[in-house]
Amino acid sequence: MTANSSSPVFTTQFDASNQEFVATGVFRPRSIADIADELLLLRDKIETVQGVFYVNLKRVTHMNSTAFRALARVLVDASRSRPELKIVVVASSVVTWATQMFRHLSELSPNISMEIYDSAFYPGQTFVENQSFIPILRTQTKMTWRHEREILPRHGLRNGMVIADICCGIGDFVMLVRREFNPARIVALDHSAASLDYARSVAEEFCVRDIEYTYGDASQMLFEGDQFDFVTCRHSLQIFDRPELLLRELYRICKPGGRVYITNEKNSHCLGEPRADSIQWTYNEVARLFRYFDMDVEMGPKSSRLLLDTGFEDVRIESFMVTNLDGDPQEFADVIQAWEDVYAGEMSVRRGDSPEFIERFRQGFKDHIFAALHPRGYAGWPIWAASGQKPL
Repeated sequence: MTANSSSPVFTTQFDASNQEFVATGVFRPRSIADIADELLLLRDKIETVQGVFYVNLKRVTHMNSTAFRALARVLVDASRSRPELKIVVVASSVVTWATQMFRHLSELSPNISMEIYDSAFYPGQTFVENQSFIPILRTQTKMTWRHEREILPRHGLRNGMVIADICCGIGDFVMLVRREFNPARIVALDHSAASLDYARSVAEEFCVRDIEYTYGDASQMLFEGDQFDFVTCRHSLQIFDRPELLLRELYRICKPGGRVYITNEKNSHCLGEPRADSIQWTYNEVARLFRYFDMDVEMGPKSSRLLLDTGFEDVRIESFMVTNLDGDPQEFADVIQAWEDVYAGEMSVRRGDSPEFIERFRQGFKDHIFAALHPRGYAGWPIWAASGQKPL
């Protein structure tokens, strides 16, 4: 069933095998009359099921108060007329206020519950959304861009393409791609409202009007399939606990014959000299720490297998080492300091590590900084870049 108004199209359907009412798109009716058919479908199907009834709002990107009140009324009425039925509303954190409001329904009716399906996919999101981390993200991109501007053409990026940067973060990489490769169209999507706000503000400062910034969930994108020539997703698979979901979406939105480009790290291979042993110990512990939070910062060398498993062909993979010799060594040191603050100051504390462990953990970062700034020192951060072609 499809509804049309002055707002973009939204659709609803019922999946009998899963006892699931599914809504997709922008849910902004001007009045309840605009969604009368959808509400009727919802009421009718609730009457036909036993056990658990799912209301799937995963791919609803916007919802106004009219839609929320109408849905809430149907659900509350059904919960009272059928107290034996469990009703589960499944939504994405993309529509923040709606998820908060739906949670309140459980206070009205104990047989209604709310699930935020994507929260587990982004276990590292809160660690990098702090505004103080933004300068470091920009510095990291500046350091990696020295390498990637030469790497990207080897993976198929050319002028005039239609490009999507998925998990774009603060938008610094997509700005560089725009300047260097002059795309016909460029879209940037991220799950963090704070990061996108920053990206849009920077674009405004530089009078950039042609980057389409989009708020959304990378594992359930609303983009049509087969529409981008080149899709990038950098340093993001490693912070998903189910990267295969994201890879399938990257594959879906890429045109046949187009390419998907990913970068990921292998943190245990970070190195430095002098004080190599302390540095090695700390980055081995970083890898263990991320695994505790269901993230994999050892993913870099696995990229080829992941792309092939998703169905890509002509897979290309290479690695590069960002070092203190690439530019200003202080930039490298600043990045390491930020890692110490987040990994030892937040993540290790949240895991419940002892003060003795955290002190040793911090020391390894300090030794890495020492190596980066030492006049005869060397410090490195390895990254794997990989790409695959979607079959024609």
